[in-house]
Amino acid sequence: MSDAFDDEAEQTVSIQEYLKGVEEQELEADLVLGGDEGKECTYINGYMKRQAIFSCLTCTPDGNAGVCTACSLSCHDGHEIVELWTKRNFRCDCGNSKFGEFFCKLFPNKDIENAENSYNHNFRGSYCTCSKPYPDPDVEEQVEMIQCCICEDWFHEEHLGLESSDEVPRDEEGEPLYEDFICRACSTSFSFLGSYPQSIWAAGRQCDATVDTNKDKNVLEDTSSAGGSGKVKNDIDARNNPEVDHTKSGSEFACDGDGMSLGENSQNNVGSDQCVKTSSPLTTCVLGVNPENASALENKPLFLSKSWRDVLCRCEKCLVIYTQKRIAFLLDKEDSIAEYEKMATLKRTEKLQEREGAELSLFNNLGHIEKMEILNGIADMKNEIHGFLESFDSTKPITAADVHQVFENLAKKRRRLD
Repeated sequence: MSDAFDDEAEQTVSIQEYLKGVEEQELEADLVLGGDEGKECTYINGYMKRQAIFSCLTCTPDGNAGVCTACSLSCHDGHEIVELWTKRNFRCDCGNSKFGEFFCKLFPNKDIENAENSYNHNFRGSYCTCSKPYPDPDVEEQVEMIQCCICEDWFHEEHLGLESSDEVPRDEEGEPLYEDFICRACSTSFSFLGSYPQSIWAAGRQCDATVDTNKDKNVLEDTSSAGGSGKVKNDIDARNNPEVDHTKSGSEFACDGDGMSLGENSQNNVGSDQCVKTSSPLTTCVLGVNPENASALENKPLFLSKSWRDVLCRCEKCLVIYTQKRIAFLLDKEDSIAEYEKMATLKRTEKLQEREGAELSLFNNLGHIEKMEILNGIADMKNEIHGFLESFDSTKPITAADVHQVFENLAKKRRRLD
């Protein structure tokens, strides 16, 4: 019997805790969805730099298609949906040839196929090198995974290739000290990244880079003028997508005119001047080594510090290498999850301000009688709740029946007045 009361006590929360929980859930949803309210199919926007994408295993069990937020809600309601968090350079597939006779309800006039989209095992609901689902039904406690900023796959900490999870850079409270993460396969494929100064690696980095640390200050000074002075603020614990074979090089990735990764069926725009967003390339490489001759990084994952993208070299030779290796999106700060979430936070703030403004405008446009009825209703509710709390035993939890009784009393008072 005592255990039953203990369980009941554990489920009770204060009003402040409940409201805070709701607000946190709304914020988390806005950060993932990028402020997208899910009302319109994003296909018309083309290959978006980054957006929330979902896979419908009911319609495409092979996991070879992705749909936007609006289509996941309107066209695939009740289906088996896999949340993929965000994808770079992706266009909504809903209703195209991969869906057979199924047509998109929001935007049916789509191309037969989006050739520049990339897909990997995440679209089938599998993640990490272990190819387990998330959430995993075989484990009681779900553990967070870390997303690679290049291949965008997700990894469990025990499968990162580290000797201990203590090697993941964290502060005393367990919060990540890194902004981005590069998995073991991608760090090997793009080993020249290890030639950059120690300053771009988060504290606790475990791989030995072929770099002269005495050059760090000069490298940073040179790249500040080449890469801009903007600061990326946010940390990423991550969850998502594109196609990569973890036993090969990064040849699956391409770069389009906006510096975004392309799918395996796309054409390579190697000579595009728009691939890297920079005013003018440097004439001298700040690395001091030929990136093509950089040694391997001992097959270790990389944890990158804040603003690490600003340090990447923008000389002509490096720009060509980024493009050839199809990772020029790393030079675009807007590609990062941090910038995506920053944009989402801004949209959320604007949406809340618009909502408050609309409510105030509605109230101001009411007549005097309507205004007085609303104000009296608010006063009645305040008095009823105040009276309930004064007479209620503070040692007992408030139940749903108690709340219903409060509103029943308000309804009875309203009927008497009418």
